[in-house]
Formats: sequence, C-alpha cells, structure tokens
Amino acid sequence: MRARTPEQEVIYFVLPDRFENGDTSNDTGGLKGGKLQTGFDPTDKAFYHGGDLKGLNARLGYIQGLGASAIWVGPIFKNKPVQGPKGNESAGYHGYWITDFTQVDPHFGTNEDFKALVEAAHARGMKVYMDIIVNHTADVIQYKEGVSQGYPYRSKADYPFSTRGGVKGPAINPGFLGETVQTAENWAKLTDPSFAYTPVVPKAEEDVKVPAWLNDPIYYHNRGNTDWKGESAQYGDFVGLDDLATENPRVVDGMIDIYGSWIDRFGIDGFRIDTARHVNAELWRKFVPAMLERAKAKGINNFHIFGEVATGDYDPALLASWTRNAGLPGVLDFAFMRAVDDAAGGAKDGGTETLARLFDDDALYAGGKAGAMQLPTFLGNHDAGRLPMFLKLGQPLASNDELLKRSMLAHAMLLTLRGVPTIYYGDEQGFVGHGGDQWSRQDMFVSKDLRLTDEPLLGTTRAPDAEHFDPEHPLYRLIAQLATLRRQTPALTGGITTVRAASDKPGLFAVSRFDPATGNEVLLAYNTSTEAVAGNLAVEPKSAQFQTLAGSTCPVKATAPGSVTITLPPLGFAVCAAQP
Repeated sequence: MRARTPEQEVIYFVLPDRFENGDTSNDTGGLKGGKLQTGFDPTDKAFYHGGDLKGLNARLGYIQGLGASAIWVGPIFKNKPVQGPKGNESAGYHGYWITDFTQVDPHFGTNEDFKALVEAAHARGMKVYMDIIVNHTADVIQYKEGVSQGYPYRSKADYPFSTRGGVKGPAINPGFLGETVQTAENWAKLTDPSFAYTPVVPKAEEDVKVPAWLNDPIYYHNRGNTDWKGESAQYGDFVGLDDLATENPRVVDGMIDIYGSWIDRFGIDGFRIDTARHVNAELWRKFVPAMLERAKAKGINNFHIFGEVATGDYDPALLASWTRNAGLPGVLDFAFMRAVDDAAGGAKDGGTETLARLFDDDALYAGGKAGAMQLPTFLGNHDAGRLPMFLKLGQPLASNDELLKRSMLAHAMLLTLRGVPTIYYGDEQGFVGHGGDQWSRQDMFVSKDLRLTDEPLLGTTRAPDAEHFDPEHPLYRLIAQLATLRRQTPALTGGITTVRAASDKPGLFAVSRFDPATGNEVLLAYNTSTEAVAGNLAVEPKSAQFQTLAGSTCPVKATAPGSVTITLPPLGFAVCAAQP
C-alpha cells in the first residue's frame, strides 16, 4: 500500500457528518439543550445531521467497491458546535471551526474511533488523508470596536503594529520589526495585540482552545474580517474565524507539533490543507518538509500533501505559483475542474480548447509536467458545488438523462486523464444540488432535510430522501470500472499526454497517453456533442492495432500508419490500447 505513489491513487472525499450514522448516541456530541447548544438538527442543512466515524468505517466496503484507494476525510477535530450572529447561527458539522486540534469532535466519535477507521482502511490496502487547517481557529476572539460595522478589515498601513488604534495612537510594541522578520527574538517584542482592534476573549471561552497557547490573542492577526482581496486575504478573519499569525515562529512550531502528532499517533497517509493560499508561503516551506520527515520516520515514504488554492477561474498560473513559491507538493486542480466541467457541458459553447491547453500549462508547476501528475483532479466539491449543478447552468434545457450522460462523460475524463482522480461523495449516486456550500452537502443515509432532498437524482428512481449506497447505480458502476482500469494501466496513472484533437465547439476531443516503461500508446477519445462524431486521429506510426479497454468499440486497426478513424456516439468515449 505505502509503495504506491500519489498519482497511483483514486481518492474519495467524504464529509463524515453527511455520510453514515453509525452511532446515534453521539448525535448531539454529548451536549445538552436544543440545536443552538448541541448543533444537531438533521432537518437543517446548516447543522449536524448525525454522520460519524463508525458509520464511515462500516461503509469502507462500499467506498472500496467504487474503486477508491484513498479516503480524504473532512476535518474531524473538535469544533465550536454553533457560531454566527443571532438569527443566522450554524453548526460546525463541516469541521472547519476548530477549538481542540488534538482530539476528534464528539459528534464524530473518539480518537479511538479514528484509530479504528485508519486501521480498517489500511487492512484493506486503502490510505487515509486528513483535512487540516492551519490558517484559523473557531470564532472565539471578539473586538471591543467596530461591532456595528461588522469588524471591517484594518490594514497594516492604517493600523501599524507600532501604534494602538491607528497611526496617531499611542506607541506600542517598541522594537518590533514587523511580521516579515520571522525570528523568535523579533516576535517576543510584539506584546500588545491591540494595534488594529482590541481583542477580547469571552470569559466562558478563555480556555476553550487546545493546545493552550492558542487561547492567547497575541498569536492572531486581530485585524477584522477579510474582504478576500489583497492584504486582507492573508491577514483577515474569515467571517469572524480567528486568523492565526502564521508568520510567528511559535505558531509555525505549534502547528508542526499538532499535525506531526496525528502522523505519529495514527499513521495517516496524507494531508489536504484547507485555505492554503491564505497563509504566508514561508510557513509552508517549513511545515511541508517537517511533515514529510515525520511521515518518513513512520515508514510513510509517499505521504501526499496538497493544498486548497481556491479559484472559480481557469488559472493554472495561480495554482502553480503555490507549488513554486510556497513549496506545496501539490494543489487541488481547480483548473482541471473548470476545463472539464465546461467541456462536458457546463459552458454553453462546450468547446475543448481550454482542456487541450491544460496539458501545456502543466509546465508551470514545480516539477513541470511530472509534478502535475500528483495534482488531485475533481469535478465538484463541498464549496463550489456538484458537477450536475454546473451542467444544468450550462445546459438549462437538458433532460435528466442527458445530464447523466454528460456526468458520465466528465467522470470518464476524470478517471483517464492526468492527475489524481478525486470523487466527491454522492456524485456516484447522482446527487445534483442547487449550489455550493450547504447546498452541496447532502446525506447519503436517510435524510430528514427537505431542502436537500427536493429534486430528483440522476440515474436512479430512488427517492432523494432515501438511503443512497447503491452499487448498481450507473455512475457507481462506471467509476468502479474505470478506477480498476486506471490502476491496471500504467499509461493512465503516469503517462505523459499528447493532445490529438480539440475544438472551440462541442465535438471530438482526444489525447494519447504513453506507458512510462514500454512507451505503448493508449488513445483516449471523447465526444462532447449530442451528435455522433467520426474523424481521423493522429497516432504513433507503430500503433497498428487497437484493443478496446472501456467505452465505445475501438477500431481494430489503424487506417494508415500514423492515423486511425474513430467513431463515437453522442456524449460517448473510448479507451483504446495500441498493440504494436
């Protein structure tokens, strides 16, 4: 298992709260009271629904049957159960509002339950990746000023570290040379955190964070809420979430200790890093090598680390900059998502020129095209929304049957093109959703949430509020088939890519990938149009005959040395292995 490199995996991403409820006794997390105290309300998409680690463990066979070899588990750390302004509260069911970085949230179970999950997965030859957060903690710190304005961001220029409450305020923190001088000696001179706002910790929450050093406001930026632009993207609070001063060596060392401990205690196989682009690059250049070293000490030589550099645009330059400037080994491939989703129908023109460009742009990443092989690729997620939702936006008149076929085509691309295919839980059961965030986090188990179950699913007649673990679903079967094929075909896990056909309109898109050891060609052809297509594709002159591996029937022989004629049905695909 641990001999497998990242690009040899197929990842299944799951939010434990929405997957399976294996222990109803922990639904309220051991808390008393109503939903605003316990965070539990299975009828409300903004609150805990009851899924947990025991439930996830019980469904490992279902995930493995899908062809997944690694499980990316949404954050499981103890969270602040409920936060938000009065009348607009929500719960930490998603796991991104951490108070205790050392233990599992009681809504999900215990540390022992997580240990059991990792051991059970490893026994099946499956890896476990943790979703981690370094950028922020739960919203605990409040500010004396700016309540009525909602704590707008206060910049370093207008509110420098050297004065309290603005440039004309009294002098504080004498000798502090700014956050770019990242030495313990310099940061010891920052003793007053009230340069922008005056931080206040409610008495009831003075000791809520673990480890204990996290309770001191001196380790936070305390500049108010980010507006997602410029300086505030790194120094601002995410809608109130306490933004850590990740330039401080004490914070860096503390985060290395926290997450190194999870490697030491549980032998996990990788990290997905939340909000990576909102942390200074210098931290990652220390954190990543420390984690890889910690993993190697446990015999985990292929520890997979990838960061979230979220963007809604096709922007590989942005993604690649974090592999070069911050030293992240990989990032979630939002460019792939945008290119494939648009090609499969998410864009009205349905052209494949952007998708064709993707492989040239791989040269931007650290390690070039080889480095791009370990980028997790995906079609939708818990923040942006699910693939069928994007397809419906691009094809508003499409029937559910057409949307299913488009989804199957996109999954065929996901599982045969370069990168590490990442399946978002429920996509294999035809979940659709009305949008991103809370609207894309449906229950796999029997649901009581009317807002998440008010639309038909793709590829099934099952009621939306029923249980959804059907191994006969057409998407499940397709993903399982192609995931198995991928593992058995070295060209699909590690082969370089040569584009054979692309267009600015829907139609034939094709690439060849090559076995790294033998050089044998695998031709991948996809039809993004609703009409049948036929055309000649360039291939290697030595590729004389072809074997059908998946999809539509491949031509038996090349039409001429260096050319083959391919025919595909509407929204069809073919995987053709050349036989010299």
